[in-house]
Amino acid sequence: MSVFFGALKAFFDTFPAAVFVPVIMFIINLAFGVKAKKAFISALSAGVGLEGFSLVISAYGNIINPVIERMITSTGVNLPVYDLGWPNTSVVAYSSEAGMVFIAICIGLQVLLFMTHFTNVFQAGDLWNNYSYMCWGSMIYVLTKNMILAIAVMVVQQVYTLLLTEVIAKRWSTYYKYPGCTIASLHTATIGPIAILLNWIMNKLGLYKVHADPVAMKKRLGFIGEPMTLGLILGLIIGFVGNISRIGTLIAWGEIFTTGIATSAVMSVFPRISSIFSGAFTALTEASKKNTKGYKGDWYLAVNDATGYGETATLISGLICMPICLFLSFVLPGNQTLPVVDLVAIPYCIQPMVAMADGNVLKSVIGGTVIAVIFLYCCTACGPVFHEVVVSAGGETYGNMMVTSLIIIGQPLGYLLFIIALKLGWAGILAEVAVYAVLYILLKKNMDKIHAILENQALNPSGTKLVESAA
Repeated sequence: MSVFFGALKAFFDTFPAAVFVPVIMFIINLAFGVKAKKAFISALSAGVGLEGFSLVISAYGNIINPVIERMITSTGVNLPVYDLGWPNTSVVAYSSEAGMVFIAICIGLQVLLFMTHFTNVFQAGDLWNNYSYMCWGSMIYVLTKNMILAIAVMVVQQVYTLLLTEVIAKRWSTYYKYPGCTIASLHTATIGPIAILLNWIMNKLGLYKVHADPVAMKKRLGFIGEPMTLGLILGLIIGFVGNISRIGTLIAWGEIFTTGIATSAVMSVFPRISSIFSGAFTALTEASKKNTKGYKGDWYLAVNDATGYGETATLISGLICMPICLFLSFVLPGNQTLPVVDLVAIPYCIQPMVAMADGNVLKSVIGGTVIAVIFLYCCTACGPVFHEVVVSAGGETYGNMMVTSLIIIGQPLGYLLFIIALKLGWAGILAEVAVYAVLYILLKKNMDKIHAILENQALNPSGTKLVESAA
């Protein structure tokens, strides 16, 4: 068995998402009757798009992370839980015994749930992001030494994620213009309920009247409202704040302008990469309409959350939220988490908020701020436990500080399901399953109505119906 898990780990270490996702895409295309040549081009486009996303985000992270670290250094704030980001978290997940057991199980489980119509989301299209579940399961295993309980926690988190993914799938697909696709990771999709509630509250407060989407901003501001120009301005501001302690030096101004140009480049390049990636699904969308191979109704292919990262409103909102989140970590009472590496990952997890707000930057930033507060407190609560997992798995640490990941360990649903199972054991698991069963029945029964409500809240928040709900 250890040989099998070792081989599985070696596979994921060797073949990243940009490699194995095209293979999955090719197989799915063929299954839906797409000709081999067209299926190959489609799959290759998916791989090229994912690799493009990865290269841009990685390069941008290398530029902006030192700026963020300099912001922190200049403040002199010393918080004991240090955010080393999702890359370190993923390494831990794929290095833990509980994580590797789950990855062996979840592939078959995700396919089975889809083929039996338990869900209309094919989550196996985004295998990489299973590491979110694996982190929480690893913490359970380290604390209890109960592998079965750890597996149960991860499976419960997965089915909750799938259900909440179905809630946001149509809105996400519509807004981000990826037909038949959605994000389905624990750290993104399950932000949906928070985003829905916050968007509803802000609509009631009349914030929808402030036209702050990229199109409106471009009309009002002219060339300043162009994504390229906005990226430059935001980058210059972040670079300036990060270099305020050495503003009189030449090297500071070099970093300021480099950050500005880099941010502008991301805003400009991402839409082009997105067009390549979205083109990968054209053939599949067309074929699925003609031949569903026994699968009736709409369904969604889970895609990596990098697909929405560089969308204009998402990136603008995420960039604004970065310094806000850092400031909040200094002033929130009881917070012990210092956000660093995952600040650049904020555009991943605010996508449900941006989609619900239909790109309204004001609402997205307010929502992102609330989400950041939740993330910080969850990371603070889990700091000691996750640090123990990191050490046991041989992951990277940071001196004498505890380590965390803002967007993974800060995930509220993951934390809630984890802490209930930890405190109550199997009784907690049964309670979670019971609540899930009720939610499943209610949401599935009313899914069309929910989608219609979300569309109306996003597109016409004043109250006039644009989308008729299904009877």
